[in-house]
Amino acid sequence: MKIVTIVVLLQLCLCATASVSGNDSTETALTAAPGDVALLPCYTAGNVTPNLTTWMKNGQEVITGGVSSPVGQQQRLVVLQDGSLNIRVVIPGDEGSYLCSSTLPGNIPFRARVLLKVASGPENVSTSISPASTLSNWTLTVHRGTTVSFNCSAYSYPTQELTWSFRGATSNNKSLASSSRSWLDFRIDNIQPSNQGLYTCMANNTFTHQAVNKDTELLVYYVPDRHPECMWAPAEDPSHVLFSCSWFGAYPIPTLHWSEERGDPGALGNGPVNVSGVTEILSVKLNRSQLSEGQKLKCTAQHPVLAPGKEKECSLTLKPPYPEGEPLVTAVDGTSITLICSESTSIPPANTTWRKGMQQEEINPGSKYIVSDEGPVLKLTIVNITKDDEGVYFCRSENPLTVKELEVYLTVRTSSAYPGAIIGVFIAALIIGLAAIIAKTVYSSRYRICLGGGFRQMEEDRGDVLSLVESDDEQIFQDAVPRLPPTTNGHQTTLVQIHRIPSSDHEDAETADTSPQQQEDTVQTEEPVDLVTF
Repeated sequence: MKIVTIVVLLQLCLCATASVSGNDSTETALTAAPGDVALLPCYTAGNVTPNLTTWMKNGQEVITGGVSSPVGQQQRLVVLQDGSLNIRVVIPGDEGSYLCSSTLPGNIPFRARVLLKVASGPENVSTSISPASTLSNWTLTVHRGTTVSFNCSAYSYPTQELTWSFRGATSNNKSLASSSRSWLDFRIDNIQPSNQGLYTCMANNTFTHQAVNKDTELLVYYVPDRHPECMWAPAEDPSHVLFSCSWFGAYPIPTLHWSEERGDPGALGNGPVNVSGVTEILSVKLNRSQLSEGQKLKCTAQHPVLAPGKEKECSLTLKPPYPEGEPLVTAVDGTSITLICSESTSIPPANTTWRKGMQQEEINPGSKYIVSDEGPVLKLTIVNITKDDEGVYFCRSENPLTVKELEVYLTVRTSSAYPGAIIGVFIAALIIGLAAIIAKTVYSSRYRICLGGGFRQMEEDRGDVLSLVESDDEQIFQDAVPRLPPTTNGHQTTLVQIHRIPSSDHEDAETADTSPQQQEDTVQTEEPVDLVTF
């Protein structure tokens, strides 16, 4: 190792000059780095060579000029001609308070003190990142979106500088914060995956230029907001079904687990489903005999970000198919008809096809048969229908649980059936019209029917006559009204006449002298003003 020969005579602080025992004495403070050369001055007042110089450290003699040095110190410590102490290679043990005792010409004693400080550090470098979890390899992990605090502390003499830096996937040695104090703090709000990387705290002794780095690997964990996706697909072997669970966008890779829940406690199978793996896609192949109606297959995603009980999951509750449609369809020959079948309840989704005849012959789409689907609706259009197209058709839905069929019977009628249908419609309309007329007639004569006692008297007029004559005086008559003899129709007829009341007594007398015979004649001869029939 090459020994540094540059003399470090950096006087950082000249503390004081005082008088000791009546003689001149000086005190000097020096700082040296380990491995440097340090020169401790003794007499600096003039160009005088001391007769004898002795150096003591912390009260103990270490070397005397002109006399052999202690063993082990001869090569490192040398008293120069002017009495200065030369330390060739400074070590931390050289730090202390030195006293130079010199005898100047004329036997004049002189003392000088030198305080030597050996630079140290950085040491006790420590870092803290919170809140974070520690893995077995001392890597720290945090969750996306949290606020993370970073702290670094160290000790160096005489001075130091602390710096936080970051090296990630998109940045290299990026300085984040720095300070000349003994500690350094900073924080990151809403931490994101882009903040994942290597964080370094560097403590630098600005005097010795020695630096100590402490690295910490920080991982940012995160999961997607969506749930896993459960899917199924037919396997190469028709007797098996392939169920898949996928969950992308999580870091690190999640643990997926397939399990089974039976909807029917009495359902039987070949054993529970229990498959797990650290992967983004987990598939399990099941035999059809392991499946039953109401059976629930569940995929659970486990991740360090998700607390226990907060796992994300998806499930498939198995349901058999149930095709729906019109079971009876009628068409006229020479036209086209569309048979409609829908199936939307099965899980896994069923494969639905149209078949013809009791033998369920498969229908091949072409110019005669047009097969189209609109979501869960499957349509079969038969073009230019003939009598040969009459018969039964099957809408066949199959999923891994079972096969269900909807039977549709197609009836084909000839065009000669149209006149009979028209006549039937005409007769029905005629009957409805007659019923409406009769109902209207009865409603318009409802009062006569109720008061007259029956339908036969609907057209007969009642004989009751009410004759109203204008009167200036409003008076109410309480006298009994004479009743006319019965008419030929057997009904009683009542004639009511209201006459103007004379205002004079003479008119009253004339009214009073009128005989009953004259009143009767008047009643029979006067024509009624108005006829009211109830």
